[in-house]
Amino acid sequence: MRTSSQRAIAVLLLLVAGVLSLPVVAYFFDAQGTENWIIPIELLVMALLGAVVGRALPGLAGAGATPGRAMVVGAITGVVASFVGVVLFFLLLSGFEGA
Repeated sequence: MRTSSQRAIAVLLLLVAGVLSLPVVAYFFDAQGTENWIIPIELLVMALLGAVVGRALPGLAGAGATPGRAMVVGAITGVVASFVGVVLFFLLLSGFEGA
């Protein structure tokens, strides 16, 4: 598979996961005493998912990237995708006027 195709698929997967990860993590950790763990766990999950996607699709890091570099680039992309996902989720939930 071409590097550009791998990159596009990886970014799309991570963006979808970024939109869905916060509500899923909040569902499991939205209780008295655990609500402060939602954001850190969501970022950790996205970093791990990004590393897995980076390892599976090494074209995300560029042609000829080592597996370690692909995992690091994937983890960073996963964390960035989680921030983009939070913004998109907020816009879908509240619109441009805000809550």
